[in-house]
Amino acid sequence: MRIHLSSVFVDDQDKALRFYTDVLGFVKKHEVPLGADKWLTVVSAEDPDGTELLLEPDGHPAVRPYKEALVRDGIPAASFAVDDVGAEFARLRGLGVRFTQEPRETGPVTTAVLDDTCGNLIQIIHGG
Repeated sequence: MRIHLSSVFVDDQDKALRFYTDVLGFVKKHEVPLGADKWLTVVSAEDPDGTELLLEPDGHPAVRPYKEALVRDGIPAASFAVDDVGAEFARLRGLGVRFTQEPRETGPVTTAVLDDTCGNLIQIIHGG
């Protein structure tokens, strides 16, 4: 069994697509109109046939309180592996990305947490 698809709930799919591609460096895999929303996925530029991330609309009534609670408590909605947290932190900070946690070593891993501008905190991680 493998993970084929995972998702993050976003408040604006177009804004999310710009952030996840132009800033984080993912590439668009699928964009299929579904009424007012889309089936919109991105993948790692390094693994275009790998796990897809669905940029899922957060319109369900349960989603926004859930997202707000996670952000309020500092809990990331997703975690993305990077080769060098410090370098990625510097690159993203240079692009204006807001971090809620600067790079931190915790045992064998280094993490940082950023705001994806779409209502989520995202962790970047290396090691483990």
